Amino acid sequence: MNTENTEIFTFILNRLETLHNSENIERMKRFGISIEGNAFGAPVSVLRKIAKPYKNNQALAVKLWDAGYHETRMLASLIADPEQFTPELMDEWVLEFSSWDICDACCFNLFRYLSFANEKIYQYAQSEQEFVRRTAFSLIAGLCFKAKGVPDSQFIAYLDLIEQYSTDSQNFVKKAVNWALRQIGKRNRNLFKFAYERAYCLSLSENKTCSWIGKDALREFDNPKIQRRIKYV
Repeated sequence: MNTENTEIFTFILNRLETLHNSENIERMKRFGISIEGNAFGAPVSVLRKIAKPYKNNQALAVKLWDAGYHETRMLASLIADPEQFTPELMDEWVLEFSSWDICDACCFNLFRYLSFANEKIYQYAQSEQEFVRRTAFSLIAGLCFKAKGVPDSQFIAYLDLIEQYSTDSQNFVKKAVNWALRQIGKRNRNLFKFAYERAYCLSLSENKTCSWIGKDALREFDNPKIQRRIKYV
């Protein structure tokens, strides 16, 4: 990393020190965010402002990730350059996930823009590790938001993946599987029909986790506001 980036990195760390907030750290814990003692408690809204001038600075992003703090990793997801990000580096970061919010931030801020995102979804879904598998389904949810040019057929295929792993009772996996199903259904009118049918089938399962995923999705799909938004009724 060049001298300029070293200075920026030092500046950011010093800035985070000034933002240390014990109350926010305790609040993060209550929301199930694992920080392992490496957090400043800085609000995400402030982190976005800090990151904005350094967008697509890949070297800085890697340095921030390697620093290991909760906030530096959140910043890394905001700063990294999708064009320079490699499948190998993605694997390294995903294997280090220990908190749902960092996982989801990486999926929404960075991973959904990667050209190889689709193949990684299928790779990570096969993992038995909770946050690796969560990444697959959080990434599906991320692709549902404003992913232009992605055909409906790709999301319909994801429904098979959702059904395949709908019996995984790991807390952060089942929530992500449910999230992916709901977001597919809300992407457009056509996908709503496919997602609704799949949710209904899952809701009838004797498996507790599978049934919960289906029933929870149906509750949202049956909401008149959701149906009007996608012009289903």
